[in-house]
Amino acid sequence: MTARVTGLWRHPVKAIGREAVARVTLTAAQTFPWDRAWAAPHARSRADGSEWAHCGSFARGVNLPALMAVEARFDEAALHLTLTHPDRPSLTVDPDTEGAAIIDWLGPLVGDDPRAPVAVVRAAERGMTDSDWPSVTLCNRASHVAVEEAAGRPLSIHRWRGNVWIDGLSPWAEMDWIGHDIRIGGVTLRVREATGRCKATHADPETGVRDLDMLSLLSSRFGHTDFSVKAEVISGGDVAIDDEVTPL
Repeated sequence: MTARVTGLWRHPVKAIGREAVARVTLTAAQTFPWDRAWAAPHARSRADGSEWAHCGSFARGVNLPALMAVEARFDEAALHLTLTHPDRPSLTVDPDTEGAAIIDWLGPLVGDDPRAPVAVVRAAERGMTDSDWPSVTLCNRASHVAVEEAAGRPLSIHRWRGNVWIDGLSPWAEMDWIGHDIRIGGVTLRVREATGRCKATHADPETGVRDLDMLSLLSSRFGHTDFSVKAEVISGGDVAIDDEVTPL
């Protein structure tokens, strides 16, 4: 069976919202376009978007599980972002100039937690991925199915907040790509490392409520707490749904 792309996802504001796209143009040494283009630092953070900052500098699902249920629609032409959540009315704003409106909108979801967001900043050079280098996250659908089987129930793929979803591989085959190059559509990527996971994965992305100890499940059933791999774009180009994925 040929491995193919079955999903492309971006997360315009780090940890806050997700959006499917049908096609994307990747650039060498850059992140997935408009992925983590903004981030929301908390009161204890000094991050201002001028340079990459550790994920602990920002509001995120590991501490604020309700954020996991936010969905997004981003209008690239107008630079307008629409956020939705099952417990909130929709909000459409320009994240560059109306960050305060986003913070107000999130208020009922995050309460007075000290790690709640206090601002929205734009990443100056590249998306604020969790890695200190510009990464694109590749997810294997068969590995997700293996986790579902271990959990004994269906699970949303959005627990993983990945960029590129691939079907047609055996479970955990993506881990064999680490240290090697692969071709997806018109793009060459170098797979550099596995993605270590945190308690954000404990929350159901449909509700934002913690309902599963994912880290314990991964550790007890698979001997690790990783899911997906992080890759660097070596040679840019277009990637679309149904593109073939080939190890080089």
